Parts: sequence; C-alpha cells; structure tokens
Amino acid sequence: MKEDEIVKSAGAKVLKSGESAADYVLSTDTRSIKAGEIYLPLKGANFDGEKFIQDALKKGAAGYFTTGDEVFDGASVVFKVENTLEAYLKLAGYYREKINPKVIGITGSSGKTTAKEMMYSVVSQKYRTVKTFSNHNNEIGFCQTVFEMAPETEVLIVEMGMRGPGEIELISRYARPDIAVITNAGTSHIGRLGSVENIAKAKCEIALHLNPNGTFIALDQDRIKNNVNFSGEKVYFSLKNVEITEKNQSYTRFIYDDEEYELSVAGDYNVEDALAVIETAKRLNIGYENIKAGLRAYKPIEKRWEALSVAGFKLINDSYNANPDSMKASVKTFVELYEKPVVVLGNMGELGENEIELHKEVGKFLAELKNIKNVKFLTVGNLAAEIGKELEKSGIPVKSFGTNEEVSRYILANPDIGNTIFLKASRTMKFEEIIENLKRGAL
Repeated sequence: MKEDEIVKSAGAKVLKSGESAADYVLSTDTRSIKAGEIYLPLKGANFDGEKFIQDALKKGAAGYFTTGDEVFDGASVVFKVENTLEAYLKLAGYYREKINPKVIGITGSSGKTTAKEMMYSVVSQKYRTVKTFSNHNNEIGFCQTVFEMAPETEVLIVEMGMRGPGEIELISRYARPDIAVITNAGTSHIGRLGSVENIAKAKCEIALHLNPNGTFIALDQDRIKNNVNFSGEKVYFSLKNVEITEKNQSYTRFIYDDEEYELSVAGDYNVEDALAVIETAKRLNIGYENIKAGLRAYKPIEKRWEALSVAGFKLINDSYNANPDSMKASVKTFVELYEKPVVVLGNMGELGENEIELHKEVGKFLAELKNIKNVKFLTVGNLAAEIGKELEKSGIPVKSFGTNEEVSRYILANPDIGNTIFLKASRTMKFEEIIENLKRGAL
C-alpha cells in the first residue's frame, strides 16, 4: 500500500513523509519484521506494541504507526493514528475492497474451523482462494488473513470467532461478506453470553454487513431463524434432507439433493458442515464434480479427529476444543464406529455458572446411547467427573482421575484396555500431555 492509500483508508496523519511511489508492507510483530516493512504496533490488556518501535527500526523497518508524536531516528515514514487496531481494521477493509474477492464469512458454536477448511478444499478446486490460518479467527487474525491476499485472489474465506457480543459484527463490518455461513448456535461460550438465545444473536451478527444481494446459509435452527436480520436469500440446511448410504471409521457417503458425495471422515456433524459448503459452492457456480472432489480431499487439521498410533495404543485425538454439543456428537460417532472403545473425557471450559449441570447433561445423553455399556469411560478433572457420575447412575462403570498424569499411568498399566482410545476435552486440559506421556512409557 502506498502512503496516500494509508492516509486515506486509516485516517492517518503523516508525521514524516516517505517516498510517494513506495509500496509498503505492514507488520505487527517485531520478531518477524523484515527490512523495508512498516511496523504497526498493537495494544492489549497485557502488552503495548509501541514500546518496541525502536526495536522494529533496528531490524530495518522503514517506518511505523504511533498514537504519539515522537519521530525516532532511522524512520523514513511515520503515521499517527488514534487507535492502532482500528487503523489495522480500516487498512484491511480498504485492501479487501481493492482486491475485491468474493468473501465467505463462517461462524458457529462448533464446526466453524472444520467448515472453513472443508470450504477451502472445495472452493480452491476452481478459484484462487485465501483462508483464515488455523483458528486465527479474531479481528487481528482477520486483518492478517486479508493481507495474505495476492492481487489475483478470487475468493476470501474468513472464519469469525467470538467471546462476546459485538465481536462478529466488528469483523463482518470490515469483511463485508457476500456469503455468510453459521454452522450452528449451541452452548459454546454460554458462560460469557448467558443463554443459547444470546449466543444465536451474537452469531447472527455475521449477517449485519452481508451483501444485500448475497446469501445467508445456516443450520436449520429456530434460534438462528428468529435472530437473523437479513432480507436477501436465506438457505437452511439439515440432516433431515440427507440420506447417509455408507459410513465407517474414516469414510462417509451421502446423498443430498439427488447428488452423491463422499467424505474421508466420519460423523454426522461433518456431513452438516459439508451441506453448508455445498450450498455455498452452488452460489459460486462450482460444478458437482469439483464439489465432490473437494469434499473427498478434505482432511481434518491437528487435534480434530486425528488418528494416531502411540506406543502400541490406537488413539483418536479430538481435543482441539470441546463444548456440550460437540462432545455429545463426537462421542456418539466414536462409539458407533469403533469396537471395544475407550473414551477419555476432560473438563469443558467457559460454561459459566451452569457448568456442573451442563457436564451432567452430557453424561445423561451418553447414558442413553446404543451399546454404551460396552464402552470404557475415563474422566479427567472435577467437572468431567460429573459426566462420570451420571453414567454410573445408569450402571456404566467409570474411572475418574484428577490429572493427565494419573490417567496416563492407568492406561499404561492396562495395555489391553481396549481397541481404540478417544480423547475429548477443552484445550485448557492440555490432553496432548496424555499422548506425550504414552510416548514416554512408564511414569
């Protein structure tokens, strides 16, 4: 971006002017900044990037943004703004308009990262596509994603996460999606938002800046339908419209709208994400063969239904994150597909004052599943123990542990524990420690 573009889009004041013809690249991290780039320091509750301006200049930065008035030696160009994050968003919004791709926004209580990866697998069959990296789905991640676009980018896929109301609206305001997707509205972050209804309202913020001629695509849930404010095309998908013709531990075949599709993963929740992708692809004029090829090529990212062999144990690691809805769905899929299954469940976070009751609900749900009495359950943590108590009420034996080391020691001491071990918990439980413990052997 040139100096005049930065001034115009960010509302910046020039404290020191550089070369008008120069093209500047932005960096927000002094650890990776390259010579000639412009340092844009961000601020948070526990950090102040402006303290590192001189470090950026020592590493060859051409200049920097600041909220103050000081012009340091070595800077070729200096911009003053009131708020650096707001400036970053405005610059990203301008660059989004400059490249002008079709923008797909994706959010949801669960499944949004999977849907984003699956969407990329399909859309990139036809178009030059850029997507949100990993789970970098906040406003800073949005800006980073936008600036990954080359001039020839045709489609931008933006994952939008949130921890409270207003956050998705903020990203949507600058992303201005042409297609907005909500995978579902469930109980994730209920501790912060207070109710499922409030969660649905927050998710539906994605439609507030949706192209009037665009499309809103969501799971067929009343809580979404009742809260979306969009007068354009709305499409609601549901497993009720799907015929699943074959499924095993790593494969699903299904028919939707008289067309047959395949996934290299199991789980009805993955089929739901696929429906969102199919409906989006249709509106991008992507043909059936490309859609099918993209869905078949999709592979889950690390810690999402990740099949591992560790020290003689077969593991399915699904500990990337957990909330009551995703835990119910993933455990249900696992016990349906695997013989002699072992399920290790950990605490779920951010559930607020009802966290004990929400853990109990998971236990009650699992206790009703078919053949559940053939499953061995292990829990880790005080909240996951509440799941175990509900299972025990139905006569299902459960062993509960306080730490990852304790459950690891138990598994190592019982090498014939079962055929496959399933790991599910919130990231704060650090279930990767269990995998590392099993790799090391005796504790």
